[in-house]
Amino acid sequence: MPLQIAKKLRYVWDYAQRSRKQRMSMLSVVIPALNAEKTLISCFTPLVTGAAEGLVKEVILVDGGSRDETCAIAEAAGCEVVQAPRGRGTQLGVGARCARADWLLFLHADTVLGEGWHNDVAAFIRDEEMREGGPRAAAFRFRLHDEGFMAWLMQRAVALRCALFGLPYGDQGLLIHCSLYREVGGFDDIPLMEDVAIVRRIGRRRMAFLPTEAKTSAERYRRDGYIRRVLRNFICLMLYFCRVPPRVIVRLYG
Repeated sequence: MPLQIAKKLRYVWDYAQRSRKQRMSMLSVVIPALNAEKTLISCFTPLVTGAAEGLVKEVILVDGGSRDETCAIAEAAGCEVVQAPRGRGTQLGVGARCARADWLLFLHADTVLGEGWHNDVAAFIRDEEMREGGPRAAAFRFRLHDEGFMAWLMQRAVALRCALFGLPYGDQGLLIHCSLYREVGGFDDIPLMEDVAIVRRIGRRRMAFLPTEAKTSAERYRRDGYIRRVLRNFICLMLYFCRVPPRVIVRLYG
């Protein structure tokens, strides 16, 4: 079923590419994936609007060795599919090297951008190109694909973390100009904490937050329990700040 939907999405994508409005700046979307067939269609669908508006030049899915229909769905939907060793940092780095646009948007395969995302991104790019002092990066507002008090509390906690420390995680996406991406050294070749590492090098003063929500899957929180998952994430972050190697931390992260 997802494969059939992807083929239909390809027709919409091709039409959007042919009829898209022209902009001076365009965007390469890079999505690392591993056995992500259940979430890909939802992730891809909002990107079609961006293509129709002349914003999205290409979508690059970097597969880390999926054993399901992840690659078939991505190809059927019109994405460029490349292979890379498993590990999100490695996959993101490979995708960035394949990208051909001036701006890069890194997006998780289980994240869905909210309505109007392309307008906020286009406005940010336009403002940054007119701004003095060098480009900034940006992330979206965090939202879980779940209801209830624990999901609401988690969202408030993330908003507070971003406000106090300017520290978004990868499930909020990362919009960055290729020049700034190269300046900070790109993503580290590590299996975990690659998002924290690159955001820390970008720095709080060069990190902005867009009003659009990025809704991410709550599957791990529901499976493990919100409290247990949040504590595990916090411990992983503290271990990383204490310079424990990510290859060790990933065993705890699960």
